[in-house]
Amino acid sequence: FMPKSPFLQIPEAEYICSNKLAFAVWDKFPVTTGHALIIPYRIMTTWWETSRKEKKELSKLLEQTRQIIEEKYNPDGFNIGINNNKAAGQTVNHLHIHLIPRYFGDIPDPRGGVRHVIPSKGNYLESK
Repeated sequence: FMPKSPFLQIPEAEYICSNKLAFAVWDKFPVTTGHALIIPYRIMTTWWETSRKEKKELSKLLEQTRQIIEEKYNPDGFNIGINNNKAAGQTVNHLHIHLIPRYFGDIPDPRGGVRHVIPSKGNYLESK
């Protein structure tokens, strides 16, 4: 029995780039312009299930995808995120890394970045 993944249904023609162990695609529900996903071919749920070689190849692809996004969209920054398991918001049980370009003005105050996964804890510098 081989589990199914919607990511493995994506045609190669839609890949931004790829290597032997992973591929990158544009997110179908982008948070910002240029939001991409880096996905291993092997189906696993979390980052901690990846081999050392997979981590290395995913990192290389993350860098290659970042360069493509910079050339195409010229963002001002990036967030990198992985939702590991349901409690962290994972909705597809196949590991994927979000590479989210950020642009000055995309939100009024970006301080806290990924800390906003718990909205009230995002900006610890803001006085309550």
